[in-house]
Formats: sequence, structure tokens, C-alpha cells
Amino acid sequence: MRIHTIWEFYMRRYEAQAVVIGGGATGCGVFRDLSLRGIKTIMVERDDLASGATGGNHGLLHSGARYAVKDHESAKECIHENRILKKIAKHCVERTGGIFVALPGDDYSYAELFLKGCRDTGIECDPVSIKEALLIEPNLNPKITAAFRVPDGAIDPFRLTSANMLDAQERGGKALLHTEVIGFIIEGTRVCGVKCYDHWVREEVEIHCEIVINAAAAWGKKICRMAGTDLNLMPSKGSLIIMDYRVNNIVVNRLRPPGDADIVVPGDTVSLIGTTSLPTTEEELDRLAITDQEIDDLITEGSELIPSIRNLRILRAFCGVRPLISLSKDGNGRSVSRGIVCIDHKEADGIDNFITISGGKLMTYRLMAEWASDMASKKLGLKTKCTTADKPLPGSESRHLPKKRTKKSFSGISNSVVGSTFYRHGQRVFNILSKEKKNYRIICECEMVTAGEIEYAIENLNVKNILDLRKRTRIGMGPCQGELCSYRSAGLFPEYAGTSGDKAIAMLREYLEERFRGVKPILWGDALKEIEFSYWIYQDLLGLGEIEIREDEE
Repeated sequence: MRIHTIWEFYMRRYEAQAVVIGGGATGCGVFRDLSLRGIKTIMVERDDLASGATGGNHGLLHSGARYAVKDHESAKECIHENRILKKIAKHCVERTGGIFVALPGDDYSYAELFLKGCRDTGIECDPVSIKEALLIEPNLNPKITAAFRVPDGAIDPFRLTSANMLDAQERGGKALLHTEVIGFIIEGTRVCGVKCYDHWVREEVEIHCEIVINAAAAWGKKICRMAGTDLNLMPSKGSLIIMDYRVNNIVVNRLRPPGDADIVVPGDTVSLIGTTSLPTTEEELDRLAITDQEIDDLITEGSELIPSIRNLRILRAFCGVRPLISLSKDGNGRSVSRGIVCIDHKEADGIDNFITISGGKLMTYRLMAEWASDMASKKLGLKTKCTTADKPLPGSESRHLPKKRTKKSFSGISNSVVGSTFYRHGQRVFNILSKEKKNYRIICECEMVTAGEIEYAIENLNVKNILDLRKRTRIGMGPCQGELCSYRSAGLFPEYAGTSGDKAIAMLREYLEERFRGVKPILWGDALKEIEFSYWIYQDLLGLGEIEIREDEE
């Protein structure tokens, strides 16, 4: 008979059929897929949603054309998922279209291989004249020598991840954010659950389950090691910069073999230039840094595609890490396939009830989730089918607001407020905005975020602090980088979340420090002026750095 300790009786315990580790797009995709199959699922994430690879990419809705020459499997997966996401994630997708252009000196023979690769993989690819290309995207380099249109687009990774989580929760799933896996519950060769630490309330948690799916991306190797196995992971860092102006309205790609700074993606009110590819180590994952050389390369190469980039202010720089799986010890981040790897560790290592899903990319998150969920269902002895390709995400039931209902529901509310809220949340706008003036007062002018949207996010989207709120609403992602909306947002947490004043101030400090991290690598010119002004407001005027906060509120 097992003797229980006093600690075990006070430890938070949950029971579930499945546990998903990782709150990125893939983890939330698995969470949703399993919940749709009626499987009681808990998802755990050590930080907030999309804090790893998902939040560190350029938000490209891949057509697959980038991989059409050398990686046909990935290209076919991308165009397949491209078409599905345009149906099920309407409020997360912007159908910009894309164009691949060659510049003087680029090898024209690659264009022939590119066109053939697209046709072989089923990707719509149409040659266009130079004149037509410049009409489609006037800011293109006028010296381009060839151009091809493809069905690329833009997709908001934060919105996509949040919508998957929301759907899973509304179907009975539970998401434990800011909760880190610190060990496994193992009986013999069987994984029976996970041990976690909740950083928000500072207590340990045990979850007993029948199966665990490791969707921790670049941190998946660490998770595997806790379970007594390994993962041949090759993490690759990619850095990007954000311009404070939407310089292009169509995705612009360089027509050459994949390289650094070969794409400019329009997203919301800005444009992103990406990406670099540098090998990194497991030890560096939590302290990735952007180098001056990467910034220079991104600006230089990006302005080859769109010359006016050189004259624009850089809003911020950031980086993410690709969780590439290598089947050999050779190769680099550009040569390793972006293909999906789904591992049943019983077959691979003799560890039962444990699955790892990795590789892939944001574009194929739903397909990755389907593979992992199919495997999990089979191991649970269930004959369930994936329905995520057909069921729209919450908010994406329709692309348009019904005119009659709009007129009735939003009379007296600014069209720009209604439009911005609908753009971010789709049909859920009817759950967010009301005619009560308190509800639709503007908190963030850059992104037209209202108090009602913040209240909705706190109550429905697992928002714990302002950093979480940014990913659900785009608070602070506009030109001023949270200069004014951050303190307004902090002031709403006591009202909507019951947060103490000290805790709200601690949140504000944390948020401003995080925003500074993204500005620090490009701290010159207008960016330097802007950060000096922010410092003057918060330190010299408000004295934020001098306010004493109780240790337990930090």
C-alpha cells in the first residue's frame, strides 16, 4: 500500500485523458483537435501562448512556393494547408497574394526550376510582366527582371493560436498557461502524467493522464530528456525586423534559393523583413540575441526588394527559433527539411503513452496536430476522426458582418472601432462590443483597441498580464510601442481581473522592459528619440522605477 505525504494532499491535481505540452500553434492545434474528438485534454505552457517559434516568425501564409524546387513534400503540405486555413481561419488570414521577383545578377535558370516545381506540386504560379508586377506592387524595385504570382498571404500567429485554444476550452478542455513541466509520472515504461510548476500562483501541479503529447518545439528535446529519451533537434535561430509602415500590400519574395532576408511580409499596419538562419544551441534558447550583422543584412537585402525600406523607421527587431529535426548530424538550418516528424516513443524508445510532434512550420500546424491526434486516439483505443479541416475556428464562421445585425448592434459606435475589433476577433465582435460607452472607449489608438475588447480577452482568452494582452489584442504593437496604451491597460486589470495596484504596476514595468528588448537592437534615429520620450514619461514624469513594490507582487 502506497503511503501519501502531506504535500501530496495539498498539491493541485487534475485528471485527464491527454496532456499536451506546449502552447504554440501546434500545441494549441493538438489541444483543439483532441477536444473536438471528445477527449478530455489539458494543455500546459510554461509561458504564454505563442512564446516560442509561433510568436517569432513573419506570419506568412505559405503557398509552398518557397520549397517548390528542393522540398516537394513541404511544398505540397503548405499549399494544402493554405487552402484549408483560408476557410477555417478567415479572421486570422489576410489574402494579400504573393509575388516572387528576380533581380539583376540572379540566376534565371532558377526561375525555370521554380515554375516547374510549383506546377509539379500543385501550386498556382503565373508569370507576370515587369510592368504588371510594378502595378501590383508599386514599391517594388523597378530593376526586377522576372516576376511570378503565387497564392501567398499573411496570417496572424497570435490570433490563430488563441482561437485554437478558445475552441478547445469551449469544448471542455483546460489550458494551464505560465505552468512549466518539471517532470513526468512514470510507472515502469509507461508515462502516466506530468508534474508542473505554476509560476503565476507559485505552486506545484500534478496531472494524471493516459497519454502525453510533446509539442514543445525547440524545447522538445528537454521534455524528451525528462521522459528518459532524446530528440535529434537542430534549432535554428531566425531574426526579423518590423518597419513602422506597411510598405507593401502583397508578400514579396526573392526568386532565388532560400537565403537571408529574402521576403517582405505585410501584416496589419506594418511590414516585416525576414529572416536569417543561424544554428543555435539548447543552452541559448532562452537568451537568444539579435546581432548587428543580422540587422545590417536584413536592411540591405530587404531594400534590394523594396528600395524605400532604407528610408523607413525600424519599429523593432525580434527573433524566433525553428525546431528542425535532422535525421543525420550533417546539414544546416537551410538544408534540413521543414517536414513534419511525429514520433511514437513506444516504438522508438520503448516508452509508452508518449508522443512527440515537431518539425514543420506555422503553415502546417493543423496537419501536425492531426497526425499527433490520430496517433494519440489510436493509442487510447478510440476510433475518432479529425474534423479540424472543416470546422471553422471561433470567429471565422463568416468573412463578413451581417449588415442588418451590424446596424442594430453597433449603432453609435465608430465604424473604425467595429472594423478593427471584427478584424481581430471575427464574429466574436458581437460578444465584445456593446453600446455602453464604458465598453467601447479607446485604450490603444494605434490599433483601435477598446476597453470592451480588453475585458473580453481577460475573461475568455487566459490573459494574466499586459504581455499576454498584447498577443490577444495587439495592444502596444503599433508605432508608439505601448507608450500610452500600456498604462491605460494596466489600469484596467484591477477593474476586470481583480489585480492589486502593486501587481498592476509590476505588470507595467515588465511590459515596458519587454518592449525595450525589441527596440534595443535598432536603437538609433527615430527609435532612439521615441524610447527617450517613453523614458521621460515613465521615469522622469511618473517615477515608475522609483515605486516600491512588495516582493510577492513582483
